[in-house]
Amino acid sequence: MVISIQETRLKEAAGKGADAFLTTIHDAILEAIGGEVNAETLPLLSGEQTTLLAYFILRDEVMDGGFIQLIHNGYGPFIFFNPFAKALRLWGAHDLSKLIYKGRKLFEKYGEELTADCTDEEFMALFEQYPEFDDLDDAFIEMEEEVTDIIAHYVDDHLEQFGLAPTLSKGEGDNC
Repeated sequence: MVISIQETRLKEAAGKGADAFLTTIHDAILEAIGGEVNAETLPLLSGEQTTLLAYFILRDEVMDGGFIQLIHNGYGPFIFFNPFAKALRLWGAHDLSKLIYKGRKLFEKYGEELTADCTDEEFMALFEQYPEFDDLDDAFIEMEEEVTDIIAHYVDDHLEQFGLAPTLSKGEGDNC
């Protein structure tokens, strides 16, 4: 899917940092598919676009409630059973790729228990019942800023692979 985005908008976002740059692209992709990633919209996306959206899901879920929350909210198969970790490795985010593979092993071991319906109190108890996820959470938090920077550089160097077609605003590029 080709995403049109004003070049000035991209440059302005890049000037604010890696997170703002990626958020601008993320938001443009989401807007193009109606604001939601689901079974109907996922086939419209390229592998690169899907990987970027998956990174945002991973980052938001883990930063909010760790890998247990990510899994409990149903994102385990999307993150662990797709070529997400391989794509991250190809993008240069080697440490995160390794972390995803470690997370997959834990998901395969505990996924059924972590995705079962439960009360809020039972959900909170999961963090004590499965301390194996603490190291993954801590590692992600430590690497998040660096990984976001790596991904932003990759995206910037490969805009066309993300279906991005920067456009000039009216008056932009005029030599008058």
